[in-house]
Formats: sequence, C-alpha cells, structure tokens
Amino acid sequence: MIEVARQDYPDRDTLMRNLAQLVADQLRAAHATKQRPENEGRRRVTLAVPGGTTPGPFLAALSNFELAWEHVDVIATDERMVPEYSDRANSKLIRENLLRNAAIDARFIHYHAAGAFLEPVLAAMRERVSERLPIDVLVLGMGADMHTASLFPDAPGLAEALADDAPTLVRVEPAGQPEARLTLSAPALRGAEVIHVLITGEDKLAALDAALADGPVAEAPVRVALTAPCPVTVHYAA
Repeated sequence: MIEVARQDYPDRDTLMRNLAQLVADQLRAAHATKQRPENEGRRRVTLAVPGGTTPGPFLAALSNFELAWEHVDVIATDERMVPEYSDRANSKLIRENLLRNAAIDARFIHYHAAGAFLEPVLAAMRERVSERLPIDVLVLGMGADMHTASLFPDAPGLAEALADDAPTLVRVEPAGQPEARLTLSAPALRGAEVIHVLITGEDKLAALDAALADGPVAEAPVRVALTAPCPVTVHYAA
C-alpha cells in the first residue's frame, strides 16, 4: 500500500484557492533559496502545471499572487499535438488562466513547434526542458483511468516514458484519444522537489484508492508521482 499525504477540502473553490496559496508560497521559497550567494547554479524557478478542465480555477487563482514571476519558468506536464491555440491545447488553457494578472511576466516554455515529432526538433525541445529541471513545484491531475500527465495505462510509448533513462519529453499515442501527445517522462516528474496531485469527484477518489494499492506502474501511471521520493500531497474535493 502506497502512503501519501492527503488534504480534503469542503468544496472545489476552497481547494483551488488554498492550493494556489500553497504553490505561491513554495515558489517564493524556491526563488529565495536560489538567490543565495552560495547557490551559483540555476537561478530561475520551474513550475509545471497540468492542462484539462479541472485545474483551470487553480491556475486562475494562482495568477493573482504577487511573487517574482519574472524569474519563473512555466512548463506543461503534457501537451496534445494540436495547433497551439486550439481549444484542446493545454498551452491555451495555461495562457488564458495563469499567464495574466500578477503572473503575466512568467516565461512559458511551450511544446509547440513545426515538425515537433521530427527527432532533431524533439531533441531541441527536450534540451530546453532539461535546462529547467529539476521542477521546483509540480502540480498534476489524474484521470479516472489513473493516468497522469499523458502517461496512460498501457499506451504505446508508455514503457519508454517510464524507463529510468527516459528523455525528459516522450511521444505517446494513447488508445482512444484523438491525437498524439508529448508528456514529461517519469524521471522528469519524479525528480521534482515537491508534488501536488489535484483531483475532484468521487470517480477520481475511487481511482486514487485503486492507485494506492500495490501493483504495476503501467496499470496506474499516477503511481509514478505517488511513489516519488519528494513530498507528495493529494488535494481532494468532491
């Protein structure tokens, strides 16, 4: 049985506001740590966030917090390979909900590029992400099928994404999904400094209970995050 911290909230609005406050505080702390004279490496802070419909209110709430956004790099946990401003693009959701208000000066590292599946282009995108690792604060969603990011159970490309030596970004083609995707790999996700898993609804709570049971990661890819060596908290509201 996997053990993780879990925070339950009385409603979704409270969840989104409180998680936004917590993430803002953690971003401030990460930025302050990296500005110390003894830390001569990467000075910028990396925030990784999910797409989909559930995290929209969280991202919107986070956009209002004052912090050194000009020193924050924002990356998506995954992206559908659709036009950049398609309604199905995670980048569109992130731009419209997070990259505004106080957060307008954050730097967004998106995955859209002509020929993104051509190896030279994909290699350049992987390098761009690698330069921003480890992720300082990682927020993930989870589907009722126990997928997270675009790590879908038994999807073509999943084994490569779960491998210990996987590149930072991996192409996957989930069955039943209308397009291929790029996703952060298991090593990139598990290397985060802190992880938050955001879930809502009784169906996802049931999926969480199943994912916390012992079993192969390929059957419940969210176990990649739930078993990470960093602090992991599940945030839930019905």
